[in-house]
Amino acid sequence: MKIVSNIDTFVVDIKQIIERAQREAFSSINKAMIQAYWMLGRRIVEQEQGGAARAEYGKSLLKSLAAELVPLYGNSYSARRLQDYRQFYLYFSELEIWHSRMPNLTWTHFRELLTVDNKEARSWYMQEAEKEMWSVRTLHRNIASQYYYRLLQSQQMLVEESLTNSKEDKLEFIKNPVVAEFLGLAPNVDFSETHMESAIITHLQKFIMELGKGYAFVARQQHIRTDMGDFYIDLVFYNYILKCFLLVDLKTEQITHQDVGQMDMYLRMYDELKRTEGDNPTIGLILCSQTSQDMARYSILKDNDRMFQAKYLTYLPTTEELINEIERQKMVFRLQQENI
Repeated sequence: MKIVSNIDTFVVDIKQIIERAQREAFSSINKAMIQAYWMLGRRIVEQEQGGAARAEYGKSLLKSLAAELVPLYGNSYSARRLQDYRQFYLYFSELEIWHSRMPNLTWTHFRELLTVDNKEARSWYMQEAEKEMWSVRTLHRNIASQYYYRLLQSQQMLVEESLTNSKEDKLEFIKNPVVAEFLGLAPNVDFSETHMESAIITHLQKFIMELGKGYAFVARQQHIRTDMGDFYIDLVFYNYILKCFLLVDLKTEQITHQDVGQMDMYLRMYDELKRTEGDNPTIGLILCSQTSQDMARYSILKDNDRMFQAKYLTYLPTTEELINEIERQKMVFRLQQENI
């Protein structure tokens, strides 16, 4: 009989066996649930198609079916849940193809995806959730904050095209507005830029996700020494897709021409003193509580494809509020870029 000489290794091995079995069991159960719910949805749709007045018939059908199923199988088969299964089939009619490509998605992920009406947006959220290993909570937050639409309509899409000379991967860069409710900074309450900076560092992973794809954190208050004196850049990131640095200057009030001038100087200094061979030109983002159309028209932001203003929100807005804000920020960007 072999004697275990290292009890720690033995315990680790046992834990790994148990955890692997648990993962496999969960995966099997999840797969069975997804298939069963899809088949239920398909059968409901087939039955509805045989009804004379489809809408009214469908409602009464689900109520009648729920009355039969809930006493036997529980609330997972309520009329509301049956409606989810019906929608699941209609949205994902080619389930075997989707699920073979997206094996990490659970039924709870799919339930979140049912809230997205737009087919292209739903497909994008699904693929990102799989590729980036989003939790259900992360998927819910990104859908609620209209992550896809803010990326799709982002001013920064054009920057990436100019840097990469490619129309691929348009959804890789910064969104505007930046929804940062996770920072815990209450709206309509004064807070300092230092306080905001500290909150970002505390929630750095979420902030990087909110910025977009491909970011890595480089420095906070990065020191640059010149013959004019010492300068400190609030936040520095590197984007490995765009192959460039991103400088972020935090402003808790509306953007000013001094802010724009300061960022212009930071970009010139950074390109000369920090940028290395192979890096694309540095990009600057002034993240402020309020952007300005006049600043886009008349300051050195005008016709500039390396420096941008973006508005941050310290709360999660309603869908209508967010759509309106996206349109306002698109207008600001158009004013800045209209002659490029």
